[in-house]
Amino acid sequence: MIHRGCCKEGCSENLNDNQDKISNYFSGCAKLDDYDWLRDIPKGINEFDAVEIRFKNTRKAFYRNTNELRLKRGDLVAVEASPGHDIGIVSLTGEIVVHQMLKYGLNPAADDLRKVYRKAKQADIDKWKEAIDLETKTMLRSRRITEDLKLNMKIGDVEYQGDKTKAIFYYIADERVDFRELIKLLADEFRIRIEMRQIGARQEAGRIGGIGSCGRELCCASWITNFASVTTAAARYQEVSLNPQKLAGQCGKLKCCLNYEVTSYLDAQKDFPSKDVNLKTRQGDAYHVKTDIYRGLYWYSLAKESGVTLVPVPVERVGEIIMMNKKGELPENLVLLDDIQKVDISYQNDVGQDSLTRFDDKKSQQRRKKKKKNRNPRN
Repeated sequence: MIHRGCCKEGCSENLNDNQDKISNYFSGCAKLDDYDWLRDIPKGINEFDAVEIRFKNTRKAFYRNTNELRLKRGDLVAVEASPGHDIGIVSLTGEIVVHQMLKYGLNPAADDLRKVYRKAKQADIDKWKEAIDLETKTMLRSRRITEDLKLNMKIGDVEYQGDKTKAIFYYIADERVDFRELIKLLADEFRIRIEMRQIGARQEAGRIGGIGSCGRELCCASWITNFASVTTAAARYQEVSLNPQKLAGQCGKLKCCLNYEVTSYLDAQKDFPSKDVNLKTRQGDAYHVKTDIYRGLYWYSLAKESGVTLVPVPVERVGEIIMMNKKGELPENLVLLDDIQKVDISYQNDVGQDSLTRFDDKKSQQRRKKKKKNRNPRN
């Protein structure tokens, strides 16, 4: 049940009560679950009749509650499908569904929304459980069939419809695949309707899960449902080293977290002077090496090919020197005396310089050295 997302109060074990123990204030561990920001606002008489329902993986849809059922978050419902019906979990109800639909570019007054049939009965839940139990076996068998056909694709997951009449096969492929023969074999093997749905490397990594370089669970596996494009420009704005091994996530693409703080960096340096302009002083030309955005410092070196001696210069001072250079004036020094007192001019690049034994006890290290000397006495 974890792929659907278990709810509070052990709902994965007690599905018979139709989630009556679910609180409207708390959600489960499902990635697709939403937070109802309007839960404390009194409901109107004509409450919005559309609800948001989540299924497996990243599949979520909006349905029309035409039968005026009293639904709340966590309820298991039978909804319209093509063909038959499907079983889903209600994730949002009420006025907030309008804002959610507008967020995804949907018309809340549209007439083409599918219907919610009823709250799931015990027979519906039992059949849904049977369908879920078939998913792993179906996935493994479909992989063998794919290997026999020598198709360059990988079937990563299978999602059965609640009435066991249809299944969605999620696959990942680097190039276009002709799977017409595969669909025929899968339909003959499992006696169901087949739908093939291609997913990207990010969705596959989110489905598998894992631990990121930050030590926490992958964002794509815990909460991200919509993947925004990530470019190297985000790393450049944040002065991050363009090292592909460090910038790439477990999916092999650029890390999604590069987009988290890029707007803050852009806002902080919108008034910064250009760092492509070399500063001219009576001591010589100064060349930009790095930027400390949140401290408002540019680091300059008087040697073009060397970054050993770096001088931090406040961005205000950089702007002054650029204006002086345009007038043909050369300042005596890069930094004024007042700026030197305010800024710590020391800079050291400690990347890769930490010792693996820096946390060991110094006394124990000395004992080991003495033991080695005793074992190997000099002649």
